[in-house]
Amino acid sequence: MTDERIIELYGCGQSEEAFRGITDAYTERLYWHVRRFLCSHEDTNDLLQDIFIKIWTAMPAFRGDSRLYTWIYRIATNEVLNHLRKQKFKALISLDSASGILERKIDDDAYFNGDELQRELHKAIQRLPEKQRIVFSLRYFDEMKYEEISEITDTSVGALKASYHHAYNKIKEEMLKRF
Repeated sequence: MTDERIIELYGCGQSEEAFRGITDAYTERLYWHVRRFLCSHEDTNDLLQDIFIKIWTAMPAFRGDSRLYTWIYRIATNEVLNHLRKQKFKALISLDSASGILERKIDDDAYFNGDELQRELHKAIQRLPEKQRIVFSLRYFDEMKYEEISEITDTSVGALKASYHHAYNKIKEEMLKRF
C-alpha cells in the first residue's frame, strides 16, 4: 500500500486500515533500521512495538508537511535515541560503556548471520558518535538521499554530508586496522 493511500484511508476515517497499511509497509524496514542501532533481535522487536504505538498515537498530528515515510523514520529514530540514552544511563550506573554493551550484543546475538567482517563493521558503527551513526546508517544501509535524512534529523544537507564523511573515514580506519 502506498503512503498516499494510507493517508487517504486515515483522512476518510478508516484509521485501523491505514494503520495496518503502515505496519505492512514499514515493519521490515523499521526493524532493520532499529536493529542496526540496538544490535539485538529481542530489543528491536520490543522497541518496534513501542514505535508503532507512538506512530498510532501521533497519527492525528500528522499534517502532511513532510512525507509519511520521513515522518515515520523520524519517530523511529527518536525512539531509538531515547532508548539508547536510557541504556547509556544504565551503563553509566554499572560503570560499563554503552558502546561496549552494544558490541557484546552483536557478539551474543544468535540471530546475527553475518561473517566476521560484517560483525566488525557493525561494531565500528556502534563506536561512532550518535549523529554520525544515524547519518551513516540511513545513508549506507537505507540508501536515503541527504535531503530525506535532513527531513528526518532536522539537519542541513551540508552538515549531513560532513557527518557521513567523518563516519566513513572512522569506519574505514578501524576496518583497516583490523583486517
